[in-house]
Amino acid sequence: MRTRLLAFTGLLACLALTAAGTAAAAGGGFEPISPHSPNDSRIDTTYWFVFGFAVAIFILVEVTIVVFILRYRSRGRGREVEGAQVHGHARLELLWTAVPVLILVAITVFTFYKLPGIKNVPQATAAGNQLEVKVQGRQFYWEFLYPNGAVAVDTMRAPQHRVVRLDVTSPRFDVIHSWWIPALGGKIDAIPGNTNRTWFNADPGTYTGRCAEFCGLLHAAMASRVQVLPRAQFNAWLKQRAKATAADLGKETFQGVCAKCHGNMGQGGVGPALTGNPLITQRAGITALLEKGGATMPPVGRGWPKSQLNALLDYLSTDIAKQGSGGG
Repeated sequence: MRTRLLAFTGLLACLALTAAGTAAAAGGGFEPISPHSPNDSRIDTTYWFVFGFAVAIFILVEVTIVVFILRYRSRGRGREVEGAQVHGHARLELLWTAVPVLILVAITVFTFYKLPGIKNVPQATAAGNQLEVKVQGRQFYWEFLYPNGAVAVDTMRAPQHRVVRLDVTSPRFDVIHSWWIPALGGKIDAIPGNTNRTWFNADPGTYTGRCAEFCGLLHAAMASRVQVLPRAQFNAWLKQRAKATAADLGKETFQGVCAKCHGNMGQGGVGPALTGNPLITQRAGITALLEKGGATMPPVGRGWPKSQLNALLDYLSTDIAKQGSGGG
């Protein structure tokens, strides 16, 4: 009776630990983020398919362990006395060899059935109604380049209910990053000098993510967002951002590229303070620093479009310089 009580108590303890782990996941538990793109829905379905087998196997193994503990316990038998000997069972041995093989085959077939819809752009839109965006992972921000020359930093804008194809890469002088917006698809590595492709087609909303590959000191600050907008609103933003005089690009670039090291208003942080520094009004000096980097600063601005570089220089010489002079 005492042995059964101990076994039952141990089982309850295991269940309590499992529940505690789920609760500690801040409401996430075992369930992935709800998908908002067809390719991510396939990932979600594959997850639950494999998870079902995992739960069934876990229950089978744990129940078998408990049954064996109770059935073959010593029952007061001396330690020097052997218990009942169990000999081979050919049918059972064949069964527990064949069933795992069949499970693995089922998972493999199901996964490869779902994989093309995760990776490949839908055939119906392969050459038609789609938007191509180049995604660059850089220390320590994300750069988005649109076909009409528009640029965005850390926040991608996209039209609703339209296939968006992403060409994910990283400059040759940078390091490996990993693009991941959980609600819109799986992780895609941004490898220097190589291009990987993915896609999404989402409802209006804001979807968050972050770099999923450790990339340096400020890896944790390398967050990203995708804002899916109504088409008219997106088209208006795209047209405005493509203009060489897009003032908001300077502020967005500063916040996404510079502020992570130098503070939101240039007051300093991991990097030195910019406020009060005469260099920020010297366009040639700042340009050289952005393109070549410094002692510990990566070349964050190497290869930028001129519109982005000029927008940042204008923002530094006006808004940030005012902070150092006591203005604004």
